[in-house]
Amino acid sequence: MMTPVPLSDARSLPIWKRPVTLLFLMAVAMPLSFATWSALLNNFVIEAAGFDGSDIGWLHTVREIPGFLAVGVILVIMVMREQVLGLLSLVLLGVATGVTAWFPTIGGLMIVTLLSSIGFHYFETVNQSLQLQWLPKDRAPQVLGWLIAAGSAATLVAYVLIVMTWEAFDLSYNFVYLASGGATVLIALYCLLAIPQFESPNPQVKKFILRRRYWLYYALQFMSGARRQIFVVFAGFMMVERFGFEVHEVTALYLINLVANMVIGPLFGRAVFRFGERNTLAFEYVGLTLVFLAYGGIYWFGWGVILAAALYVIDHLFFAMALALKTYFQKIADPGDIAPTAAVAFTINHIAAVFLPALLGYLWLVSPGAVFGLAAAMALTSLALALMIPRHPEPGHETVFAALVPTPAE
Repeated sequence: MMTPVPLSDARSLPIWKRPVTLLFLMAVAMPLSFATWSALLNNFVIEAAGFDGSDIGWLHTVREIPGFLAVGVILVIMVMREQVLGLLSLVLLGVATGVTAWFPTIGGLMIVTLLSSIGFHYFETVNQSLQLQWLPKDRAPQVLGWLIAAGSAATLVAYVLIVMTWEAFDLSYNFVYLASGGATVLIALYCLLAIPQFESPNPQVKKFILRRRYWLYYALQFMSGARRQIFVVFAGFMMVERFGFEVHEVTALYLINLVANMVIGPLFGRAVFRFGERNTLAFEYVGLTLVFLAYGGIYWFGWGVILAAALYVIDHLFFAMALALKTYFQKIADPGDIAPTAAVAFTINHIAAVFLPALLGYLWLVSPGAVFGLAAAMALTSLALALMIPRHPEPGHETVFAALVPTPAE
């Protein structure tokens, strides 16, 4: 069994074996599967399985069930190191993505989607925990920004290939899913075999915890999950259903998003460092409110495809600013709470995701504009919550009310 390397000794290792290298490789591996799956999904389910708005809502509800059960990570890390769990989750994500096109029915897609989602959500839970444990607080915003850029750069290569070769070489869904899933598996296996396991300086609490002083973080996570579902489920579906976008055209939008994230991701990290979490999140939520209202205008007033495509890109960029939510928690958390709270937060983030896509799928059949109007209301609620974050959050000063009301210890 591999002997863990203390994090304090990691600087003596070659650069390709250091913790930050592992974080970058994982940041590259995950979107190769997940982002490619997302880019092809709406066209695949409509062309191969004949989905409508209700069907896509149910598929995404199934996809979010493992996110709701992410708290189960706490049980797994009792018998398995977080680093190993994260990499095995990547393998599961890659394998399930690779075989997606083998099951072009609603039942088959739900099963494969459930498996890939277990890999995705367990990886994301562990990945967030490792990032916050391994990155020093003074460098975390900048490095998180670079991790966003790294994931975007890796996926950029895949999307360029899809845009340039999908029609030219008459690619199949099966080929693209197998290639992207296989790449994720190969990177994860390399990380398992070639990079040592690291021992964090602060042992993590391996039990379920729900602390009252983290209530604002929990509330922001809940609203983030509810709001994000509307974008993930319906924004891309709108581009295919209403405007008839084909695979290479949807992928071109993802391509633009990636280039923008490569450039702007590090700038977002600097913005959090300079302006603080409260101001950064407030800017994000104001922007998202306007974007969702404009989405509704596409249906209410018949605004056109150019605006819809521009909003899709802008929407995606605003969501990248959510790294400020991670650094807010890093500043207020006890060091040993990071792993269990990451699992709890993922579950809270996905409470609405379990039922919202299915319910809104039915609303979509009646009034797509109302779906985006609801998302705008959610963004405004998030804005009100973000304004409760103090300028300099820390333990005992988690909200702006801390000076008036003593913060509970639990």
